[in-house]
Amino acid sequence: MTDLPVFTAAALEAVPPFDVASFSKEDAFELGVIAALLVRERDLNLAIDVVLAGDLVFRAKFKDTDAGNDPWLAGKAAVAERYGVPSLLVRRRYEEAGTPFAELTDPSIDHDTMKAHGGSIPIFVQGRFAGTITASGEPDVIDHQTAADAVAAFRERHAR
Repeated sequence: MTDLPVFTAAALEAVPPFDVASFSKEDAFELGVIAALLVRERDLNLAIDVVLAGDLVFRAKFKDTDAGNDPWLAGKAAVAERYGVPSLLVRRRYEEAGTPFAELTDPSIDHDTMKAHGGSIPIFVQGRFAGTITASGEPDVIDHQTAADAVAAFRERHAR
């Protein structure tokens, strides 16, 4: 098995947020296609969602992913939306502070609907939350890496 990537809170915090001047449904679809191509190229077992303004714009499922991934996609995205940072960063911050997210007793956190596992990255438009790209199906660091690589490829395409 290939070594899994390692992400610390500090390393994740060093990555600038995915904040763009504009982001349309066409952009969301393009981001989803980029992610889907990465999944196929890497032969991963992943489901990919891109949600914009609460609307599911793109969804693709590969290999063994199915409806069982849907709560994970939604739960990771809920964490990214609530905290405004990648879901893996939320997980790492709590782990590094000594209390895993799943053990929090905060009544405002519904652990059935919020999943602090890697794989969801928030999308901002001019500093305002607009949506998420989320991956689910592999170990969460692979989910995160795939979403992050899709974001990086999207940024590169639009930097020209």
